[in-house]
Amino acid sequence: MRITKRAAAIAPSMTLEITAKAKQMKNQGISVVSFGAGEPDFNTPEPILFAAQQAMEQGFTKYTPASGMPELKQAIAEKLKRENGLEYTADQIVVSNGAKHSLYNVMQAIVEDGDEVIIPAPYWLTYPELVKLCNGVVVSVTTRVENDFKITAEEFEGAITSKTKAIILNSPNNPTGAVYSKEELYSLAEIAIKHNVFVISDEIYEKLIYDGKEHVSIATHSAEMKDLTIIINGMSKAFSMTGWRIGYLAAPLDIVAGINSIQSHETSNPCSVAQAASVAAFHMDDNFIKEMRNVFDDRRIYAINRIRAIKGLDCLVPQGAFYIMVNVSAFYGKTVDGITINGSLSFAKAMLNRGVAVIPGEPFEADDYVRLSYAIDKAEIEIGLDRIEKFANEVL
Repeated sequence: MRITKRAAAIAPSMTLEITAKAKQMKNQGISVVSFGAGEPDFNTPEPILFAAQQAMEQGFTKYTPASGMPELKQAIAEKLKRENGLEYTADQIVVSNGAKHSLYNVMQAIVEDGDEVIIPAPYWLTYPELVKLCNGVVVSVTTRVENDFKITAEEFEGAITSKTKAIILNSPNNPTGAVYSKEELYSLAEIAIKHNVFVISDEIYEKLIYDGKEHVSIATHSAEMKDLTIIINGMSKAFSMTGWRIGYLAAPLDIVAGINSIQSHETSNPCSVAQAASVAAFHMDDNFIKEMRNVFDDRRIYAINRIRAIKGLDCLVPQGAFYIMVNVSAFYGKTVDGITINGSLSFAKAMLNRGVAVIPGEPFEADDYVRLSYAIDKAEIEIGLDRIEKFANEVL
């Protein structure tokens, strides 16, 4: 074998694969509605674009410190204090090439060979692959639909062994849209403190929450919990900056020191221009985010009502992010267009033949479901759901 067993064991991202297939079909002139989007369909706000242009014109195109420019790290620290009630110094922040890169750095810094990392399922499909890249062991905990797919303190404690190093929490959650309450997070914090388990808290969707819910970071529980928490966040979702590739983390100094060393050899600094643009983002008012959230909320409500009216489909109400997990198990055992539907992947293939791209739940460890993103134009959502409804009426 010409590549390592480690590399061979990593599964490619199915979300990117299906989205790419849908784009290819569109390029061939085939009408496809893609519900695979993992990014806002808004352009990056003008103040951010202007700051990037200014940075380029002023020659800010050279290396910055490997962990990020001081002005950006200070802006992030101020944001964490202002919005999350958390005190971090700039030297406790590391800016990386996207939140995914931040997650990878954390794994490299804290996960030894054989260490176990608990991941509540359904989960974002990248989490287990990052653990495997560090020769860690994935311990998935299947959450219950009656708990809105959120792990409980009892389930968390039941998964802990002498080899447990960390748990990954994602609130608001991709793919379920679940949002943990303060009480739920604090009950998990008690278990993490009791067993000295790190919490990797992915808060990338914190600005996209609906129904009057609010975002709470588990690190606010106590000084003990903060010392066990690594916060992951970034610019991609809140400011529609997915392609700019700026993520960041906040953590205790000893962990940050290790991550700084790793990143200095791994990639060095994130893009200087994107960092300058990110500083401007933190100094914007919140009108852009409010407008985007309102648009997403309108689409969310429309999509939920339509989905629940379609024969054979059901879904929970997501309270955050921009995804809906749709139960499609009623179609299993049916044969359509020569495809026998026996899981979410074959359902997705059948739907792609009908001009609709959905993300199968199998890689999320939720094979009865597919994920639909409503980060696309409402008219496209309507067309896509019309096609799914027609498909359901033919098959069931």
